[in-house]
Amino acid sequence: MALHFQSLAELEVLCTHLYIGTDLTQRIEAEKALLELIDSPECLSKCQLLLEQGTTSYAQLLAATCLSKLISRVSPLPVEQRIDIRNYILNYVASQLKLAPFVIQALIQVIAKITKLGWFEVQKDQFVFREIIADVKKFLQGTVEHCIIGVIILSELTQEMNLVDYSRPSAKHRKIATSFRDTSLKDILVLACSLLKEVLAKPLNLQDESQQTLVMQVLKLVLNCLNFDFIGSLADESADDLCTVQIPTTWRTIFLEPETLDLFFNLYHSLPPLLSQLGLSDPGNYHEFCRFLARLKTNYQLGELVMVKEYPEVIRLIANFTITSLQHWEFAPNSVHYLLTLWQRMVASVPFVKSTEPHLLDTYAPEITKAFITSRLESVAIVVRDHLDDPLDDTATVFQQLEQLCTVSRCEYEKTCTLLVQLFDQNAQNYQKLLHSASGITVDMAIQEGRLAWLVYLVGTVVGGRLTYTSTDEHDAMDGELSCRVFQLISLMDTGLPRCSNEKIELAILWFLDQFRKTYVGDQLQRTSKEQNIVYKPDCLVQIPTLLLPSRVYARMSEVLGITDDNHVLETFMTKIVTNLKYWGRCEPVISRTLQFLNDLSVGYILLKKLVKIDAVKFMLKNHTSEHFPFLGISDRYSLSDFRCRTTFYTALTRLLMVDLGEDEDEFENFMLPLTVSFETILQIFNNNFKQEDVKRMLIGLARDLRGIAFALNTKTSYTMLFDWMIYERYPAYLPILQRAVERWHGEPACTTPILKLMAELMQNRSQRLNFDVSSPNGILLFREASKMICTYGNQILSLGTLSKDQIYPMKLKGISICYSALKSALCGNYVSFGVFKLYGDNHFDNVLQAFVKMLLSVSHSDLLQYRKLSQSYYPLLECLTQDHMSFITNLEPPVLLYVLTSISEGLTTLDTVVSSSCCTSLDYIVTYLFKHIAKEGKKPLRTREATQAGQRLLHFMQQNPDVLQQMTSVLMNTIVFEDCRNQWSVSRPLLGLVLLNEKYFSELRASLINSQPLPKQEVLAQCFRNLMEGVEQNLSVKNRDRFTQNLSVFRRDVAEALRSEGSSEPCSLDMMS
Repeated sequence: MALHFQSLAELEVLCTHLYIGTDLTQRIEAEKALLELIDSPECLSKCQLLLEQGTTSYAQLLAATCLSKLISRVSPLPVEQRIDIRNYILNYVASQLKLAPFVIQALIQVIAKITKLGWFEVQKDQFVFREIIADVKKFLQGTVEHCIIGVIILSELTQEMNLVDYSRPSAKHRKIATSFRDTSLKDILVLACSLLKEVLAKPLNLQDESQQTLVMQVLKLVLNCLNFDFIGSLADESADDLCTVQIPTTWRTIFLEPETLDLFFNLYHSLPPLLSQLGLSDPGNYHEFCRFLARLKTNYQLGELVMVKEYPEVIRLIANFTITSLQHWEFAPNSVHYLLTLWQRMVASVPFVKSTEPHLLDTYAPEITKAFITSRLESVAIVVRDHLDDPLDDTATVFQQLEQLCTVSRCEYEKTCTLLVQLFDQNAQNYQKLLHSASGITVDMAIQEGRLAWLVYLVGTVVGGRLTYTSTDEHDAMDGELSCRVFQLISLMDTGLPRCSNEKIELAILWFLDQFRKTYVGDQLQRTSKEQNIVYKPDCLVQIPTLLLPSRVYARMSEVLGITDDNHVLETFMTKIVTNLKYWGRCEPVISRTLQFLNDLSVGYILLKKLVKIDAVKFMLKNHTSEHFPFLGISDRYSLSDFRCRTTFYTALTRLLMVDLGEDEDEFENFMLPLTVSFETILQIFNNNFKQEDVKRMLIGLARDLRGIAFALNTKTSYTMLFDWMIYERYPAYLPILQRAVERWHGEPACTTPILKLMAELMQNRSQRLNFDVSSPNGILLFREASKMICTYGNQILSLGTLSKDQIYPMKLKGISICYSALKSALCGNYVSFGVFKLYGDNHFDNVLQAFVKMLLSVSHSDLLQYRKLSQSYYPLLECLTQDHMSFITNLEPPVLLYVLTSISEGLTTLDTVVSSSCCTSLDYIVTYLFKHIAKEGKKPLRTREATQAGQRLLHFMQQNPDVLQQMTSVLMNTIVFEDCRNQWSVSRPLLGLVLLNEKYFSELRASLINSQPLPKQEVLAQCFRNLMEGVEQNLSVKNRDRFTQNLSVFRRDVAEALRSEGSSEPCSLDMMS
């Protein structure tokens, strides 16, 4: 839709489609038109037309959106034009007081962006965009409406200065934010506080909506000032451990003045009409209050809290508040996490409190536990009858709360255990009555099943809360009482399958089994008896611990169920697992959780030795087919995403197989027989060309199965068995099938992803499992097949053309990232001699490198960094290439080499230390290669002609593009001087080579930094730079690098101290970014 925007009416139709249209096609066309408008030369005039003559608020919003995108471009508008836009918007919002709030907000955001991006713009020796503070003060002298706009401008500006734009260099953002913090932020906070003092001094009519808005906007401004990222730590607000606000030293007096804190308490008390509408009945306020309570224990020890005079009253009020909150389970459920966090940390601290003052937790903790239990059981009837969202469906939140409750529940455990036993018996009896009743009322049954599910979760929680150093035999006996009831329920539920089943109860049972496993199963978890055997000897009295005895938990279980120790429990576990896999094949959540439980059981060696003796395990090892376990089938009743659990299943199963396998190849062949049959079936169907959908589903399942098997084989002997089965003995029958599948279904990630992941797993030389014998060609055979697979996928995926933003990762980038991971594993695996390929005229190595380049050029630099899995596979691969295959790098075409170097430059600034460290290492290899070539060039050494030509090509490229290395030198120096450098050692390694190769440019950077400082600091900084290069020679030996790294550490500390200013108006005005 090519619009020429000839009329206002046409633009307003565009606004309607864009903001309130319901037709998706029209909205997409409107978005395209918006981009067309922004690129149009008449964009500014059309924006002015919309603002001045637009008949709807959406027309004005479109104008604000266009202006925001226009001034956010990488190549900015001229300074004069930006000043005109800013002044126009200021006059516009000052004269148009009846604008819709969202329009005002959008226009003010444009002002904030202009100010931030132009913060260091100088015109006639003045920072022209910093006049905004003075302009805002004019608003504050006007009417209430003007005051509101002025406060919103300051609030948005503060927020914008704190906002990290990841499309721009982080060093530049940090420099602007630091300057704003040191020059303006304190004044803004003082101004906001003075406005609040005026509110207290002269009573406002808070029934007036505009005056209410003013007070709220001023409070929001203060909050934005205090939320500012003062030191660039980028603290995660969702985490509750890092709660310290690092305010500047110059703000100290503000916070030490009693009037500052009194101001906010007085406001709280003097604004009841306003705050009564936004008290704890508001979910946002309630949430923040809960967070505040949680931070009491974060910032203070329990021993300190109990010494406070008001502690008994405060802990009583907090307990009542918590109980009330738990009873109102439907209100702000996400806030309960913070209350439980407080109680969890308080109870966990009890054993370490040395104060004689009572902590009273033994009084209130059981009440909290009881409130949680009863409120969850009472919620079930309401959820079922009113058809509300069931909290049990949000398993992530349930698990989080239960893990917190487990600590609280063990305080005065007798009370909790008694309550749970009573409730469990009562509900289990009611459930049995309903099972045997003829009517079987659906609603009553659903309620009873929901309550039982909660009770099983809760029993698992309290059992999982057992701590060795605080538990007693009595507590273990109580755990046995509770566990008996759940094991009896398991027996009851399983005997009714498949007629009688409930997914929520099954998931709860799996939670209980996992908690019981962690607490009581395994020799390493059994505790020694508290009784000691005393052995008398003639010369001494020796206390010898008794043998590891079964915990008292098994005493009651032995009486009721015949379970005497953890071996019997393991048999129960495995019987339950086999039952679930047989009867719950269509229920992905149950199958997935069951297999995860099996996987956890198969990790420990001691447990594995016990598990392989169990009949249920022997049955699984001999009968892992869809006939016995339906989830292994290929029926279209199962979605392709459900196949993922097969990998987990075969990982656990293979671990069990490996326990007694040794070198028994026949046993391994028997284990692989179902997979052999599947491969042979696929081969026949492929050749006959029918039932292609069945083939695809079978291949997906096979790829996932084989990946699980390969993942579990971590020894050379066991891996060789799989290799012989899949590649060597049947070469090349099976692998070409996977390659044909990738070629045929390249546009279906559900098919290609499992196959590529299988190949990537096969290439992993984990625990040196791929170190084949000297006479074996296996390494080369494996790489050849991987090369074919990657080349096939690369060629096919590039044929898809342009993909939409929501499709590009699943359809293309995910597969590319897996290919890069596989290639990296091969290059770094040390099981292939890559020189052999060229020596014998084999082009598989060259082909895969060319496929790497083609796929790379189809990806934008922004996508490389935006998608974490892609960046974490590409950059380590590039590191391998620059380390061992620089001849390939130097042979790249100049545009390709420029693309690679640009990707390194952009990766240096990322916050992901894995990526930035890989970039530093890659850059170091390139710089070292270039430096050595230059150093040897004049010496005419006996070098190969090819190596000399490769070095010359790289040198010629750098001479043609000198800004490439200069840019990276600038980036690394910015990182050292201005940023919180978390990988300083990695940064130091390439920096020395860059300095030695670009001594003139480094001198310019040094002079620029020194000259930007006041005269007293210039000599200090000059000395810092002299110290940096002290003792550093003109070479890249390891000793010389280490000396430079040490100097750099001292340099960074000294420069930070030099730039740190007490009241300096401008600590640093250097823009080191080239």
